[in-house]
Amino acid sequence: MKIGICGTGKMGSALAERLVEVGHEVVAWNRTRAKAEALTPLGVTVADSPAALAGQADTIITMYLDEQARDGVYGGAEGLAAGMTVGHLVIDMSTVKPDSAKRAAEQTGAAGAAFIDCPVGGTVAPAKTGKLLGMAGGDAVAFARAKPLLEQLCRRVEHVGPVGAGSAMKLAVNLPLAVYWEALGEALSIAVASGIDADLAGDILGDSSGAASVAKPRIPMVVSAIKGEVPGTPAFDLSGMAKDLRLMQEHAAALGFDVPAAAAARGAYEAAAADGWAERDAILQAAWKCQNSTGG
Repeated sequence: MKIGICGTGKMGSALAERLVEVGHEVVAWNRTRAKAEALTPLGVTVADSPAALAGQADTIITMYLDEQARDGVYGGAEGLAAGMTVGHLVIDMSTVKPDSAKRAAEQTGAAGAAFIDCPVGGTVAPAKTGKLLGMAGGDAVAFARAKPLLEQLCRRVEHVGPVGAGSAMKLAVNLPLAVYWEALGEALSIAVASGIDADLAGDILGDSSGAASVAKPRIPMVVSAIKGEVPGTPAFDLSGMAKDLRLMQEHAAALGFDVPAAAAARGAYEAAAADGWAERDAILQAAWKCQNSTGG
């Protein structure tokens, strides 16, 4: 099968690598062409526009940052919608508000293309090994068509409802994770400011009943960052988590309620981003919090 990928940032590139590994041909497009061209050693071909990409692949995965980027992918004379036909299937894996997914579905649906929104849980490493968590929104026919491909990318993929439901589920999944890293920073602040060794405090917190399932192998990275040893390339950057927290607030407000834990976490992430940590890994929100609380 020839698969198109629109958006070859960290996750889009990892998906392309996985698809090539399992035997698919891949054609890619990215607004910054060099990022797509970096995949050519894998055998990936590069399209000149989203519309051109649609002319080369019947199944297309999109992975873009936000609502503003969406319009550049789907809309206009060179957007995906301009190249769509009845035979196309679009799998939108972006983390956006449900309304944005619905808008993308409208843009592609006008040409008769099938659409699902299926954002994923997981970062670059699980993307490369087919171990993401897929949360799909769309009609049953479109999901059935997409499922065999999604099962090559995900350890688990679930149909959670109509278009937009996948995006809502992804925001729900990210909320406690985002809050956790801020809470971990607060917990480490209490321990370190009380004279407890940071390595020991981190080890105990990772072994406690309050630890998230992802925490134990990552807490040493947080403690190292508190000491000034910041790890390299982030799996998911801190500014991206701040953006997701904003989307959670906006979607909850549209539904008629508040999410105060997300609101508080958003303020903390935005403060860390403004302090020069925007491009660091989101887990290092905990390190920033501890440094700023204890002067470490």
